[in-house]
Amino acid sequence: MTDYIPTSIDWVREQIELYERSGGTEGTTLRDTGLPCVIITHTGRKTGATRKTALMRVKVDDCYVLVGSNGGNPKDPVWVSNFRAKPDVAIRDKAELFKMRLREVHDDEERGRLWQAAREAFPPYDEYQAKTPRRIPVFIAEPA
Repeated sequence: MTDYIPTSIDWVREQIELYERSGGTEGTTLRDTGLPCVIITHTGRKTGATRKTALMRVKVDDCYVLVGSNGGNPKDPVWVSNFRAKPDVAIRDKAELFKMRLREVHDDEERGRLWQAAREAFPPYDEYQAKTPRRIPVFIAEPA
């Protein structure tokens, strides 16, 4: 088993710990917003270590849409480079765990459809895109 390196962001680390410690019965909404989240377990591209990230739950059919918004900051979140380099992940959605494979979506039509699903789940995504010149990455997690 590869070492786990928790995030240095306190509230994210605490969210993930609560979510996993409870078996997916607590901590399932992001920062007590009432908006559902999932935990993505992935591999660090440089370290090879296990990493975990809490993201908005955006589900389309049997897939999950993962948005690298970083709150509209000018740089992608660090996990985006991990997703690109190591696309095999596990997604915890409450008590269920799914092995998934990520694909970054570049096709405008598919991306538009997935972006719409993401903004319906979390409307600030449009505001975040307006704040940054970068095109916010969109990934789809499909069953492995």
